[in-house]
Amino acid sequence: MRRKVSNPLALAVLAHLVMGPMHPYELGKQLKDTGKDRNIKFNRGSLYMVVEQLRKAGFVAEQETVKDTQRPERTIYALTDTGRDELHDWMRELVRDPAHEYPQFGVALSLISVLDPVESVELLKARADALTKDLDETRAMVGKATADGVQWIFLVEEEYRMSLVEAELRLVEKLTGELSKAEYQHQWREFFGRE
Repeated sequence: MRRKVSNPLALAVLAHLVMGPMHPYELGKQLKDTGKDRNIKFNRGSLYMVVEQLRKAGFVAEQETVKDTQRPERTIYALTDTGRDELHDWMRELVRDPAHEYPQFGVALSLISVLDPVESVELLKARADALTKDLDETRAMVGKATADGVQWIFLVEEEYRMSLVEAELRLVEKLTGELSKAEYQHQWREFFGRE
């Protein structure tokens, strides 16, 4: 099903408005404070643009405009009934239906044979180091959050991230071993005429 607004940031905005009406600045702060910016790329401009798209689609509505002290007027947005229905329908679809995604590393792996295997091994080792660092940092963050009393359901996307990184790390290590074999390197040089 094609959605009127299909940006993942829109889904996050709808989900956060379930907690109550907010100004886009407050939404952005909540997304950052809850670590959602690790999964959803956004900046202030894109957030305001998405809120406007949701408003035009009828998923959010202006609730009030507030003028206080020295700040400019701020428009507070609320989730509409249509927006709540869209949120729940969209979430059901995402949780239920696997979707084929096109990550850049998958593209690189599909074409890796064009690189000299010795160089590929060096690059994959550097990637493994970066993945290990990311995994260690994420584990530390989850450990701290858990120790601070954050419930597991609010950390589930980090568990997912760690599972993906662990799987990728295993693949990278296996591929590094295969590319390091003299037999493959000899075949590669014969095929590409570098020997």
